Amino acid sequence: MAHRACHFDLHRLWCSKNFAILLKDSKTSCQVIYSQFALAIHQNDHQARRRFVEWAQNEIAVVPDFHKRILFSDEAHFWLNGYVNKQNCRIWSEANPQVYVETPLHPEKLTAWCALWAGGIIGPYFFKNDEGHDVTVNGDRYRAMITNFFIPELNNRDVQELWFQQDGATCHTARATIDLLKDTFRDRLISRFGPVNWPPRSCDLTPLDYFLWGSVKSLVYADKPQTLDHLEDNIRRVIADIRPQMLEKVIENWTSRLDYIRASHGNHMPEIIFKM
Repeated sequence: MAHRACHFDLHRLWCSKNFAILLKDSKTSCQVIYSQFALAIHQNDHQARRRFVEWAQNEIAVVPDFHKRILFSDEAHFWLNGYVNKQNCRIWSEANPQVYVETPLHPEKLTAWCALWAGGIIGPYFFKNDEGHDVTVNGDRYRAMITNFFIPELNNRDVQELWFQQDGATCHTARATIDLLKDTFRDRLISRFGPVNWPPRSCDLTPLDYFLWGSVKSLVYADKPQTLDHLEDNIRRVIADIRPQMLEKVIENWTSRLDYIRASHGNHMPEIIFKM
C-alpha cells in the first residue's frame, strides 16, 4: 500500500498577502507530481521526530531565543522550464517503494544551496564545474562549498554561537564532512551522524522546504527566463529581496511546528498530505 506525500507547493500558493494563512495549519491539497525519488516511511520516524522535538523544546526552555540561533540549510533544483523537483513532492511507501522517474523536456537546471536563520540568508550558492555548468552535489563538492563559501560568509557576519542543521543526504553526512562541520560548530551540529540527530523525512521542520524554495520558485519564473544566467539572476534577486521580518515570522512558526509534532506524537504537519 503506497502513500503519495507532497508538502504544499508554494510555487502554486505563494503570495505575501496570504503568508499568515500558510503559516497556520494549512490543509490545502497539492497536485502530486512524481519525482525521481521514492522514500520509505520507517517505523522509527515518529520516535526520532518526538525525540528531536523534545530536545529542541528543552533548549528553548533554557534559552528562549534558541530557535533563532539555528542555521537551517538545504539544496534545491531550479529547472529552466520550471520543472518541480523532489523539494516539492515526496512519494513514500511503507515497503519496497518504487522509484518514479519524470524527465523534464529541457534538462537544463541550476542546483542552489542556502542557509537560513532568523538573522538572514547565506547564499544562494550554485554548484558548478570550472566551465560554469551545473553539477551533481557530492561529498567533495559539498565540502568545497562549506570551505570556500559558507564558512567565509559566516565569518563575515557578526554572529556567534549559531547552530547548523542539515538533512541526511549522503553528501552531507560523510565522515569527512561531519568532521569539517565540527571544526566550526563543534557540538552545535544538527545532522545525521552529528552530535544532535536530525530526524529523517522531516521536511516540515525545515524552513527552506516549507517556506524558502516554494516562495522563490513562485517568483523566478514570472518573466519566463530563457537562459540559466537569467534564471540565476532571478534567484539571487528574489532571495535578496526577502525581508528580515519575514524570516522572523518563518522561524517563529518553527516553534509552532514543534508544538504540533509533539501533540501529534511525531506526525507530519497537515501540509504533508497522504493519499491512499
